[in-house]
Amino acid sequence: MNAPANILALVTALGAALIGGTFFAFSNFIMPALARQPAASGIGTMQAVNITVINPVFLGVFMGTALLAIALVVAVLVGGHPRQFLVIAGAALYVAGTFAVTMACNVPMNDALASLQPQGLQAPEIWGRYVADWTWWNSVRALAAVAAAGCLTIAVMA
Repeated sequence: MNAPANILALVTALGAALIGGTFFAFSNFIMPALARQPAASGIGTMQAVNITVINPVFLGVFMGTALLAIALVVAVLVGGHPRQFLVIAGAALYVAGTFAVTMACNVPMNDALASLQPQGLQAPEIWGRYVADWTWWNSVRALAAVAAAGCLTIAVMA
């Protein structure tokens, strides 16, 4: 790859690694800690997190990495690269496994949680399902983002 494509790949890999680390932290210790709280407390905290995460820095890295991944694939397809399959795999892992999973799975769960009354009678049951399902899909996102970062890093090292 030429120097601009290498820089683009490294920036994309860094974005994927940052997002992967964030999602890893949620699956590994944040969600388990919230699950240990009374349902009302866990729900209220997660509702606050879901509002706070909508900020320019997080969204810039999260969505920017998806856009960079797509641009990188175009650059590699046009310019060629001996490890083009790694670039395409890394971009696909991020776009499909991180970005698309977020939009198709985690965001709808967050939207449903936003309307839940933390003190409601059904809240503990719904919260238990939410934590399990959300954490599973979040772990998929984390793994996909870290794998994307790995593929892109290896491609640059070629």
